[in-house]
Amino acid sequence: DWFSLSFKTAFAILGIGIFVLLINPGITDLQIKLVAVSCCLFFTFVNIIGAKLTGRFQIAMVATLISLLVFYIVAGSFYVQSSRYIPFTPYGFSSVFATAGLVFISYAGLTKIVGVAEEVKNPGRNIPRALFLSWGVMSLLYVLVLFVTVGVVEPGQLQNSLIPISLGAGTFMGTAGIIIMGVAALLAFATTANAGLLAASRTPMAMGKDELLPRALGKVSKRGTPAFSIIFTTSFMVFVILFLDLENLVKAASTMILLLFVFVNLSLIIMRESKIRNYRPKFRSPFYPWIQIAGIIGYVFLIFEMGIIPILIVGVFIFCSLGWYWLYASGKIKREYALLHVIERVIGIKSTGYLVDEELREILIERDGITEERFEHLIKKCAVLDFEEPPLPGVLTKQIAHILKEDIGVNENKIFRLLLTREKKRSVMIKPGVIVPSIIIPGHKKSDIILIRCKKGITFSDDYPPANAVFIMVSTYDEQHFYLHALMWLTQIAETPDFEMKWLNALNTDELRDIILLSWKKQISG
Repeated sequence: DWFSLSFKTAFAILGIGIFVLLINPGITDLQIKLVAVSCCLFFTFVNIIGAKLTGRFQIAMVATLISLLVFYIVAGSFYVQSSRYIPFTPYGFSSVFATAGLVFISYAGLTKIVGVAEEVKNPGRNIPRALFLSWGVMSLLYVLVLFVTVGVVEPGQLQNSLIPISLGAGTFMGTAGIIIMGVAALLAFATTANAGLLAASRTPMAMGKDELLPRALGKVSKRGTPAFSIIFTTSFMVFVILFLDLENLVKAASTMILLLFVFVNLSLIIMRESKIRNYRPKFRSPFYPWIQIAGIIGYVFLIFEMGIIPILIVGVFIFCSLGWYWLYASGKIKREYALLHVIERVIGIKSTGYLVDEELREILIERDGITEERFEHLIKKCAVLDFEEPPLPGVLTKQIAHILKEDIGVNENKIFRLLLTREKKRSVMIKPGVIVPSIIIPGHKKSDIILIRCKKGITFSDDYPPANAVFIMVSTYDEQHFYLHALMWLTQIAETPDFEMKWLNALNTDELRDIILLSWKKQISG
């Protein structure tokens, strides 16, 4: 991901240098690259001191660019000559596929939407919508802009131009059109470059904190910016700008993006087939796995259509990355891979731990916005029952039904019947001795927990051993996310090494409640 974003940003910065051709058409390739390097250093300085474009400014910029492109499409459509589309594929369809791979870098920014998931309201709904909408808008604009550009510019001029849209605007608006579209392109490249460097530099910072790269890259300056990570990323971009020609730079960048998308699709298939308990995506891809398989085949085909040089360039970077991992990072951290869970399903032998489950559980808690205050409030007010001997099932069920009637105002007889019929069907054994029976009740926005201790154990089912700790959870259908994440909190608490000893040795119900609260606070404090 860092490689692909760095390549894309380097390409955007090189695009700024290319537009110097509007001022001095005789500028050499080396001079263009030196201008691009200067721009790269400028954006580095901006990022290090902490200044960055705000969200509102970016939105205004995008709106301005779209408006200018729409104006270009509408105005230019009156000057289109249909004869310029014939022949439509003068070099055959193989050149179409090769070009499709070449320009794939233009779609790299789509996946970066997920990077702001924490700041998006209702990300499970809005991020997929944003992805589809941005893909549709981008594709439509690309097609229409190219349609107009090809239709208004002579093929010979178009073939040798590095500024085709400005050239197209110049054919029907003169010098003013060249300047307007040139400024628009410069602004587009500038915002892409600044945001790209900002995003790309955060990857080495995170890897530095995880000890996958030297710790210095994870350090943050007094201004709150990862200065070493920014300089490291800039150095790589300068190297790419200086030592790769434009065509190979674009091909390598697009190849990296295509390879990234191959891995994304493979990852989705692996995550689905691993059947990991806490993998619960908000959006599920339709027509799984056929879309993913078709995507992988299509991406691999486009990669090979672009030729051997970009494949070799990408191969060198992958080889260096793997070498760095094995020589430096492999012994520093412990990782578990979802692919191992798929292999377990095939061979039937358990060899993994629960690291992936734990990571996903934390993501779910953060993603769905379960507030610490709500969980804490629920535990503080919930009923706590303490038994020495196991109570008779009917007596315990009636007592629970009465408590729920008082706490959340549900019909006592109805709750009693639901408990009798469903307590065996919706029970989760966290570990031997700890069980969570749950029930869905009618209504809206209702949830409750009852904590129960029985020193000699309560038997809920022949499938489970007697439980000393019972956490009864009740919720309505619209509270299922809260139920799932409250279950995660309770699971974390019950899995602490000394939970069973503390639970059995507590003197009274107040101590039982405190065990849950204190263990929970210890968990969230890290």
